[in-house]
Amino acid sequence: MYEGVNASDGIGIGVARVAVEPDLSFTPHVPADAGDEKQRYADARAKFTEQTNAQIERMTKTVGEEAAAIMGAHIEFAEDEGIREMVEGSIDSGMCAEQAVSEAYDTYYNMFSNMEDELFRERAADVADVKNGLLADLLDKEVVDLSTLPENSIVVARELTPSMTADIDKDNVAGIITETGGRTSHSAIIARALEIPAVLSVADVTKNIKNGDLLVVDGTNGNIITSPNDHDLAHYRAKARQFAQDKEALEAYRGKQTVTGDGDSVLLVANIGNPDDANVAAEHDCEGVGLFRSEFLFMDAKELPTEDEQFAAYQKVALRMKGQPVIIRTLDVGGDKEIPYLNLQKEENPFMGYRAVRYCLGNPEQYKVQLTALLRASAFGDVKIMVPLVTNIDEIRQVRSLVETCKVELDARGVAYNKSIQIGTMIETPAASLIADDLAAECDFFSIGTNDLIGYTMCADRGNSRVGYLYEVYQPAVLRSLRRIIEEGNKANIMVGMCGEAAADPLLIPVLISFGLGEFSVSAPSILRTRRVISEWTKAEADALTEKVMGLKTSTEVKAMLQSAAR
Repeated sequence: MYEGVNASDGIGIGVARVAVEPDLSFTPHVPADAGDEKQRYADARAKFTEQTNAQIERMTKTVGEEAAAIMGAHIEFAEDEGIREMVEGSIDSGMCAEQAVSEAYDTYYNMFSNMEDELFRERAADVADVKNGLLADLLDKEVVDLSTLPENSIVVARELTPSMTADIDKDNVAGIITETGGRTSHSAIIARALEIPAVLSVADVTKNIKNGDLLVVDGTNGNIITSPNDHDLAHYRAKARQFAQDKEALEAYRGKQTVTGDGDSVLLVANIGNPDDANVAAEHDCEGVGLFRSEFLFMDAKELPTEDEQFAAYQKVALRMKGQPVIIRTLDVGGDKEIPYLNLQKEENPFMGYRAVRYCLGNPEQYKVQLTALLRASAFGDVKIMVPLVTNIDEIRQVRSLVETCKVELDARGVAYNKSIQIGTMIETPAASLIADDLAAECDFFSIGTNDLIGYTMCADRGNSRVGYLYEVYQPAVLRSLRRIIEEGNKANIMVGMCGEAAADPLLIPVLISFGLGEFSVSAPSILRTRRVISEWTKAEADALTEKVMGLKTSTEVKAMLQSAAR
């Protein structure tokens, strides 16, 4: 049995089809004519864009517009003006088109792949996909074709790129296995849209699995069973039937209010990374947006986005949510998120350096552009402003002061906005946790970012497998911090939400109910399942379990008890 990342739920049983990638190696050379080389590059871009548009058209019919829109990022990367100028500049300096394309896209690949935020790190795969597509066109090589696979195929690949996934005939593919990728990669998102079980990041799987091998893909638990016997097949076929029944049962929670077992209401909202994600979230029956990461606007641009550009993006989400709350996090740059045109200085420890609110307050005129755009968008919906990485009271007061300045300027311009717009903070550091009582007096809401809170509390990098045992929400130190944050927010009568991955953890949900969490912000596909788990616990039951959990001394004990109590 192999283990990997459970990227798309379900059970798939079928025969392995190992995807062989084309050889895209080339010998760098100085071209005879730079103009001809630029034309080859332009032709490759045009062909790639044409092919990608055809994929988008097919996907729109098979999985819908929102999943198909993912491929639009490929066209953006292929036609990106900054990349194009870099490639053409390299050609002018004596490079062939292949080398110029390779080096330009490698620069962007490295930028994205070194980011801590998984949503942005996974964009590296999109960059690599575009690079390989352009190289294949330049070298006249055939790319992997997954559109004509036989029935009950299990696709096995080193990396399943979005372009490969887009060509899959979902009626014939029973499962997907790769050596790379995570739950937030575009390939994983498309796999979920296609409802194909997928397990990603399985080491050396293309070497160890051969064409024709009988496999079981357990996408729910992230397991691969090779050469299953009759007992295994019977077991997993039963699991497949149960999965289908459970999925159908979840539909009973669509359109329903999110309430605990004894009828207490909580808010169930979605995390999104760009305006188009709001459509996906709405389709999954969210009750608003609990975290809109605004970084995409800055990372997808070659210069600072204007007030109007930012306003258009924020307004689009506000209108799509039709009056439901939309919490937008202001620019969280630095640390893992490097944006070249901002010219941030290299730091020895960037995660504890000049980043997030520290950078924004250090560049107030630039920050005011974003705050003004957010205020303008608040006229079109229930937009709230969230400030990241606050560690002291002065920071939130300075942000509030800048917002007041922006209001005065908008009044002078005669522009409408919500004069009582709410301003809150993302609680993601031990410092913020320890002064949660003071922050609650200054903020209109809290949103707990468990991903960073765990890392900073346990001094553990979630990307470092050697300290992975420390990076767990079940650590008593983390649970005590969560309890304090929620209690202090509730005492001050402000909304307390959670936008980290722990909000969708079915084991942790009863503990969060007991603590008094008022808002659960999760990924769109997790909404109905989270609503069901919340409905299965009364406050009294959650309190009884939590009292026992909070008396335990180790994360192992905590997790074991929560697993034994899981509904």
